[in-house]
This record gives sequence, structure tokens and C-alpha cells, in this order.
Amino acid sequence: MTLHIDEGASTMLSSEVSSDPPRPTLTSRAFPWVVFALTFGLLLSDYMSRQVLSAIFPLLKSEWGLTDTQLGSLTGVVALAVGVLAVPLSILGDRFGRVRAILAMGTVWSLATLGCAIASSYGQLMLARLLLGVGEAAFGSVGLAVVLAVFPASRRAALTGAFMAGGVFGAVFGVAIGGLLAERMGWRASFVAMAVIGFVLVAFYRLLVSEEKLAAHRVDVDPATVSSYRPKLSTLFATPAVLLAYAGSGVQLFVAGSLYGWLPSYLHRAYGLEVDRAAVSAAGFFLLMGAGMILCGVLTDRLCAAVPVRKWTTSIVYAAITLVALGLAFSQSPGAWQLVLIGVGAFFCAGTAGPAGAMVANLTPEPLRATAFGTLTLANNLLGLAAGPFVMGVLADRYGLATAFQTLPFVCALTIVLLWAGRSCYPASLARGQRKVEVER
Repeated sequence: MTLHIDEGASTMLSSEVSSDPPRPTLTSRAFPWVVFALTFGLLLSDYMSRQVLSAIFPLLKSEWGLTDTQLGSLTGVVALAVGVLAVPLSILGDRFGRVRAILAMGTVWSLATLGCAIASSYGQLMLARLLLGVGEAAFGSVGLAVVLAVFPASRRAALTGAFMAGGVFGAVFGVAIGGLLAERMGWRASFVAMAVIGFVLVAFYRLLVSEEKLAAHRVDVDPATVSSYRPKLSTLFATPAVLLAYAGSGVQLFVAGSLYGWLPSYLHRAYGLEVDRAAVSAAGFFLLMGAGMILCGVLTDRLCAAVPVRKWTTSIVYAAITLVALGLAFSQSPGAWQLVLIGVGAFFCAGTAGPAGAMVANLTPEPLRATAFGTLTLANNLLGLAAGPFVMGVLADRYGLATAFQTLPFVCALTIVLLWAGRSCYPASLARGQRKVEVER
């Protein structure tokens, strides 16, 4: 196997270039897409419940007299809980059943969302948001592992980008629907609506997906061998490239997390929009972000079929475009040109998600795939989605929100450095990871 083929036919990696293993003839070919649709739908619910809060920031600020730091902490605590618990809960999902884990998590975050609706103080709302994060902690990692297990490896970047875009689309729907409901029925109604959606999707998942059906549709080189092989957890951190993939992905998502948490408030303050109009306008930018995740993932798969190291190159390009676009956008006064540049930055700022997921999948063994994605989720949340809203809130309290947004290009520059280092050591790390798995077996 040459170092150029990171999906080569090995005991660790599935093949992008070899023929995919045949699926069982007694099961439906539609099932993988049912799995994707329902898992994607739950991810929408996950992020709708998480991001609906951003739409009602102005109402909470007025009703409860909260500071920007407190508002940012209500967003950041969810991502913090997700980051801290993603790995241990992903391990449990790998060991005791990914479907059972998904059903439990969806139920918990829906109950916590109802708790947000009945909160009567900042402390109670903070507790409910913490429980929301506990419920959501490992869903992205376990859900993505379930999806990739029933599709061929040649679609990894595209599927990862599309799946993770569910978080962005969830933010779109959560902010837009939440803002509209809050303006007309009060902010508590926004949380109730998100909880109902979650409960309905959990019920459908329970009816249509099971561990047995997933096993029948699994796309592995040797399912019997994979199911009995339990690599060491140290495999998740065994190479420099996988560590740099975790770090580069997390740092870049600092930008996405900042936009998630504060773009509705920026449009409300800088452009004088009402709460509902600011929420809907911000949702449009989030929609661009989700489209960028999907299209960047598809483009990466197409460009990297023959030279997989280009996954790193495309990620560097996406981060560089974000740096330039947002740097120019927040260096000028509000206006049409600024909105165009914010749109360009939003489109590319999370474009690294698909390539990063594919890199991690290529560098880690399938039996630990959910745990590997849990580790990626840890980095994404602690370095990005939790840190972004909180740090921006602190900076906004001290210097103003517009000035806080001017720090985002520096974050992109750090991402580029990390990804460039990862690209340099990727071939050697890939070969080293394969040798380590062969020795353990």
C-alpha cells in the first residue's frame, strides 16, 4: 500500500478505491438512507434545542437584566458539557449499543428543553441548559459513526460534511422558529416547540432503527473481525496528524460558534432590526454555513480521491477564505458590502468539518469510531463552540460586539498553522497508525 492511499484495503481502514463489500441481499437498500434521514433529523432537533436561545437573547436581557457574559455562558455551558462528556459517553455507545445511546440522548435533551421553558431564574435556566448539554454530549459522534458504518468510505467527507451541517440547519430553524414564536407567544413557547420535535423524532427512531438492522447493513472489510477486535483507546491519540486534525477542527469552529451565538444580536444592535427580523436574517447566514459544509465536503471528496492528503489542503483553503472575508467584513461600517462579506465567511467558516471528520475516520479504527468522533467533538466544543460564544461575550462586555468580531481572523490564522502541520505529517502518521493496529491484533 502506498502512502497516497489512506483508504487502502487494510485492517484499519475501509477502501475508497477498492470495490465496496456487498450488502446482505435480504435487507432493503433504502435502510442506510432511512438511518441517515432520522439521525440527521435528530441532529436538527439537537441544535434547534441548543441554538433557540440565541434568538431570545434580547428578551432575556430585558426581562432578567442579564449581561452579555451571562448570556454567552448560557450558550457556552451546553457546548462545555458536550465537550467534557462526549468521549466517555461515546465509549459507552461503542460498548453497549449506538442505537440505545441515541434514543437515551434524544429523550434527555428533549426533557431538558422543557426544563428551559419553565425556568424562572438565571440559575434555573443555567441548570436546564447544563442538562441539555449532557443529553446532547455524544450524539454527534455516535450518530456520525452509525451513518458512516452503513455507507462506503468513498463518501466520508461528503457524508460527514452533510451530517454535521445538520447542526447548522438546526441552528437556522432554531433561531428562525424560536424568534418568531418568542415575538408572538413569548420566549417559553420557543423551548416547548423544540422539545416536542425532539420527542417525535425519538419515537420514529425507536420504531425504524435497531442494532440488528445496523449490523445487517454494515459496510466493513470484515464485519466478523471488526466486531471482535477492540483496539486500545490510545489509538485515538497515537499519531501527530490525528491530534492536529482534532485541534485544527476545534479552533476553526470557534468562528462558527461565535457566529451562532452572537450574529443575531449583532444584527439587532448594528442594523437596528427587531428581534424576530434579526433572528430570521441570522438564520439566512447559518443556512449559508450549512450549505458550505455540504458543498465543501463534496468538493473535498472529488479532489482527494487520488491524492488524499489534499483533504488538508482544501481545509487550509477554506480557513484562509474565512480569514480574508471576515477580516474585511468587520473592519468596516455596517452596510450591504459588509453583509456580503459576512455571507462569504459564513459559507466557508465550517467547511473544514467534512474533511476533518474524514481525516479522523482514516486515522482511527472502526470499533472506536464513535469514540474517535467523540474526541473530535470534545475538541470542537472546548476549543470552538463553547469557547467562541463565551469569549465573544466577555470581549463584547469590555470592548463592544463589533470589536469582538474583529478577533475572528486571528483564530483562522491559528487554524491554518495547525492544519499545515498536520498535512506535513499525515502520510507518516497514517502508516504508523496502521502498523500499530496490526501489532495490537
